[in-house]
Amino acid sequence: MTDIRAPHPAPAATGLHGHGLTLRPWDPESATDVEAWLRGHLDPEFVRWNTPLRTIVDTAGARASLEAKSADVAAGRAVTFCVTDAADGTILGQIAVNMIDHVLSFARVGYWVLPEARGRHVATRSLLLAARWTFTETGLHRLELGHALGHDASCRIAERCGFRCEGTLRGAMWESGRRDAFRDVHLHGRLATDPEPEGLRR
Repeated sequence: MTDIRAPHPAPAATGLHGHGLTLRPWDPESATDVEAWLRGHLDPEFVRWNTPLRTIVDTAGARASLEAKSADVAAGRAVTFCVTDAADGTILGQIAVNMIDHVLSFARVGYWVLPEARGRHVATRSLLLAARWTFTETGLHRLELGHALGHDASCRIAERCGFRCEGTLRGAMWESGRRDAFRDVHLHGRLATDPEPEGLRR
């Protein structure tokens, strides 16, 4: 009998490929990866829309954060991908499948893009890849995506990738830079049984 609580496949060491991108594991021992992770968390747009559990302000903190992400992968709790350009390997951002629950068969997805990579649909393309991997390789039934109310760009990305708007969660995330005040979250969801968005299938 299959144990539905057991961890499901982690991403292949060679990464996920498609839409001009490669999604690969982050390497805590790589100075390039650590520097990109730190820049992503210090970016004003990231800070505006996100308040992570741990504030990352230096290289040591960035490396420790990536080590924690690797531990989550090993435990089957989450998978965090480094989003790179398929042609030259340049790091463009990150996308993560978090809070993986094999009993209730769902997870939550989140992403950010480095400033120099914006305007190239990196988030859209990486979300399409990560969603396909989640449904076909992990066997999960549902993916959720939440963003702060007012983050219209993230809302458009979600809808473009087939994540339907499902409503507003009141006071469901911290305010920017605070852990004592809350703001509303716009919730989107996509099921394994939902079709891929028209024009983006390949």
